[in-house]
Amino acid sequence: MNKTLLIFRHEFRHMIKRKAFIILTLIVPVLALAGIGVFQLVSTGGPPVVETFSIGYVDEAFGFDQCTTQGYVELVHFDTPGDAKTALINGDVSEYFVIPLDYLSTGVINRYTLKRQLETPPAIATAIKNFLTSNMLADKVPPETVYRIKYPLELVTTRLTETGEVATEQGGYGNVIIPAIFSLLLALSLQASTIYLVQGLGDEKESRLIEVLLSSVSPRQLLTGKVLGLGTAGLVQVVIWLASLPLLLNLASSTIGGFFGTIQLPANFLVLGIAYFILGYSLFAALSAGVGAISPSAREGQQLSMIYAMLVYVPLWFASFLFIFPDSPIWSVLTIFPVTAPIAAMLKLGVTGIAAWELAASLAVLVLSIILVMFLAIRAFRVYLLMYGKRPSWGEIIRSLRSG
Repeated sequence: MNKTLLIFRHEFRHMIKRKAFIILTLIVPVLALAGIGVFQLVSTGGPPVVETFSIGYVDEAFGFDQCTTQGYVELVHFDTPGDAKTALINGDVSEYFVIPLDYLSTGVINRYTLKRQLETPPAIATAIKNFLTSNMLADKVPPETVYRIKYPLELVTTRLTETGEVATEQGGYGNVIIPAIFSLLLALSLQASTIYLVQGLGDEKESRLIEVLLSSVSPRQLLTGKVLGLGTAGLVQVVIWLASLPLLLNLASSTIGGFFGTIQLPANFLVLGIAYFILGYSLFAALSAGVGAISPSAREGQQLSMIYAMLVYVPLWFASFLFIFPDSPIWSVLTIFPVTAPIAAMLKLGVTGIAAWELAASLAVLVLSIILVMFLAIRAFRVYLLMYGKRPSWGEIIRSLRSG
């Protein structure tokens, strides 16, 4: 046990002294504090000044001469398209549009600009639409009706519990921000831990240091010490992130407010965040130990580890589909599949929440996977750790693990 503890201390101290580890640990609170500080500096100079800009229009349908101020857009009337074109070329207006004589029957508006654009900017399109709507309804309906026609809907959704009470956790984008950021950082942490473990084993094999170590400790003690050392360092990293999030959230809410005031920490986020990191790291460490054992060099080991290390990013790649199809069975599969479970579970926790059966299945599959992979990794450790040169074929590996 003392030998395992010595290896644990060495790996832990070596890990926390790495520059990459320190930077990744501090990047969340430092960037957040910097962002809050920049906002305060900018806000002390007074409210931001939004410049108005002018666009021209030609009214060939006759009757569009009111409500020429639409937000920050000022509409300037021209008698002919030629006059409007000249103003555009001279820089008096940023663009112009023509209301044709048959507009009421066709609804077609011809817009002219000097800029190459994929489509009309939303602000311009909204200003033109509101200008046309206001003029067509002027003197026909009350101003309140005109305003409601232009802005017909402000939808407020309230989530209820199964008993009909208003739920304390309402969801929305504010509820998914923290889990999404944590998911990305968790993926980076798992990948970094994988790289460090595989690289460490590869370097020790290439330098023949592994022979010296195994003359004093057993493969089980060596593997246990390395996994626990790197895992504890990673856990310290995650705890620092999770501990800083509520403080940063309160600071942002009190100084910035607005959208930041709606950001929430989902229920059980702190507990599940730590649980999924521990289980996720244990699985990746066991996989990395097996890969490091069968790889003749650190470089080849890192190449093999990319097969499963990149799978952790799959939920992030398809995160947009979670917002569109939150109840898709694909997300249940990703939440239960052990390699993608830590990231998918965190994302789903922020968007829709995780059903009790799904959470239980996810954690149970992760635990069983860790036990199986660790069992196979220890066998691979014993058989291949002192082998050098060419990496064994997959057939040889499978036969060795069976005969173990």
